[in-house]
Amino acid sequence: MSLAHTAAEYMLSDALLPDRRGSHLKGLRLELPLDRMVKFVAVGFPLLLMSLAFAQEFSSGSPMSCFAPSNFSVQQAAYVDSSCWDSLVHHEQDEAGKYKTKSLWPHKALPYSLMGLAVAMYLPVLLWQCAAVPALSSDLLFIISELDKSYNRSIRLVQHMLKIRQKSSDPHVFWDELDKARKERYFEFPLLERYLACKQRSHSLVAAYLLKNSLLLLFTAAIYLYLGHFHLSIFFQEEFSCSIKTGMLHDATHVPDLITCRLTSLSVFQIISLSSAAIYTLLVPVIIYNLTRLCRWDKRLLSIYEMLPAFDLLSRKMLGCPINDLNVILLFLRANISELISFSWLSVLCVLKDTTTEKHNIDTVVDFMTLLAGLEPSKPKHLTKRVCDEHP
Repeated sequence: MSLAHTAAEYMLSDALLPDRRGSHLKGLRLELPLDRMVKFVAVGFPLLLMSLAFAQEFSSGSPMSCFAPSNFSVQQAAYVDSSCWDSLVHHEQDEAGKYKTKSLWPHKALPYSLMGLAVAMYLPVLLWQCAAVPALSSDLLFIISELDKSYNRSIRLVQHMLKIRQKSSDPHVFWDELDKARKERYFEFPLLERYLACKQRSHSLVAAYLLKNSLLLLFTAAIYLYLGHFHLSIFFQEEFSCSIKTGMLHDATHVPDLITCRLTSLSVFQIISLSSAAIYTLLVPVIIYNLTRLCRWDKRLLSIYEMLPAFDLLSRKMLGCPINDLNVILLFLRANISELISFSWLSVLCVLKDTTTEKHNIDTVVDFMTLLAGLEPSKPKHLTKRVCDEHP
């Protein structure tokens, strides 16, 4: 019999999680995987395109070339190129014979607009990091620590029950004490559950998360307006008529009113415009999906932890509207499941619990580990029968 008790003690000792006191969980993830992907694409892609635009400009020189008159000197031709690039105004004659102008400034502002786009898309991420990450980090550290501690307390409770059972000469007294402890709810550790229930009534984290994704959608809509209003109107215009009668050539009589210029970087402009529209179009469903995740509970995590004593958020129907801080915390707990050591243990116990033949007697990890340690989770029938005989 002592060999069986020793084996049970070893089994329970192995089930205890290592003490992580003083650990700050350096690998804690404070961004969801999809949010991180959206950030890298929304911020990194414009920066990549900006480097492409600058590389094209540095490698091929001027992004445009003008067809100056043949009698112009080299200095005059260079002046024409620089003057037309500085103005980037297309002059065209309407049906009434009057000249009207159209600005082509998006070609010149392309690299800087991409930089502004990257900064704008990073602002929601910066808002989330400043407004929500500090509170979320402390919440996750506390909850992960308490979940693991609650699991360890359950195992230590079973170890203590096993020692009491070994020392008890009368099993009837032991089971009376155990029944009393269950009725008085001594096995419960309600701090964590009450903390999570409190987070269910808080909305600061979910407000910051909604604001971040809403700003991403708003800035994406602004990108569409910018591309549609400014880029689309000049998307196919490779040549334009430029007026060079300015500065040193203002009063020159031999200079024509307009000369033709050609945009050599139009293909790069088109590629950047199309790729920007395509990438941000693909990001919109991802951002919307991130928002829809707040409309439903991740009940798998909670159902696993209902094996802990006093953790019954699901069974007591405490989960109401999912748009609150608790749901955001559950999403980040799922992202940090590798830091939650007790989750894998409880998942295994839940699978074993479903295969046991005494499901009606097993409610918590204490009941299951008691059974594995060689104790029945409820009073044996012969002791129950003895009580009935003594108190007819």
